Amino acid sequence: MEHNRNPRLQIGDWCVDPTLSEISRDGTTTRLETRTMRLLLALADRPGEVLSIDDLLTQVWPGIAVSPDSVYQAITSLRRILGDDPKQPTHIVTVPRLGYRLIAPVTPVADRPTDPATSPHPPLLRPHAVGLQLTILLICLALAAAFLVRAHFASQHPPAPIAATPSQKSIAVLPFLDLTEGMHQGEFADGLTEELTDKLSKLPGFRVPSPTSTFYYRDKNLPVADIAKALGVAYILDGSVRKSGDQVRVAARLVRANTGYVLWSETYDRPFHDLVMVQDDIATQVTKALSASTEFKSP
Repeated sequence: MEHNRNPRLQIGDWCVDPTLSEISRDGTTTRLETRTMRLLLALADRPGEVLSIDDLLTQVWPGIAVSPDSVYQAITSLRRILGDDPKQPTHIVTVPRLGYRLIAPVTPVADRPTDPATSPHPPLLRPHAVGLQLTILLICLALAAAFLVRAHFASQHPPAPIAATPSQKSIAVLPFLDLTEGMHQGEFADGLTEELTDKLSKLPGFRVPSPTSTFYYRDKNLPVADIAKALGVAYILDGSVRKSGDQVRVAARLVRANTGYVLWSETYDRPFHDLVMVQDDIATQVTKALSASTEFKSP
């Protein structure tokens, strides 16, 4: 499908504008990152067809050496933006061991003619009609702006740095990556992130940013030091999950932000029902690692 003549597309119930890198539905507009838009357009170019991981790597990350995990993460992010459930998809289907397929209908969005009649000029509007339309338009714009600011503040705007010199008792838990084949464990990975944030925030004297702040940095290719500076923390905890059958692998690491040194790391291979114990163990080991740090003990 070609996008050159008319770049706007209708993908399912979303109107896609590649020129502005935006998608909109029901009066709500969301801006996509460049590579997220490339991924959506790559799938829309061949609706109904299976695109392999290699196909998507070539089209979305041309000339850049990245791993298949980048595709998994990008698909998960795009699904979340589209409101697509990977278990009951209406937009993107995972084809095990083959790739991904866009199942939502794709149609070009034609520009509306200025006059549906034969005249090439639009009909003149009476002054009072023009004023009424402008009033309605301004009200709609104001409501839409208020809604967007409230609904998308966390995902569209990074939190402001809290302090120039962060407290040594400060740590942020970044969203754990879902590395499961097909990335069907996104909700579990998010839940693990939130649980660890909650556990660490209960430690006396610790300052821990909420998931609302840290989830902004999901899929952001930024240095740990930059993320920590923006969040105003001295330490970063991140990791990944990978589920296979009844087993799950959880990898976690604690990083000193200003040096990039890894203070602690561990990989857990446990039955899925032991995840609560894994969460407790990670929180305990992170606390011990922080307590053992000489910089942490400094006043």
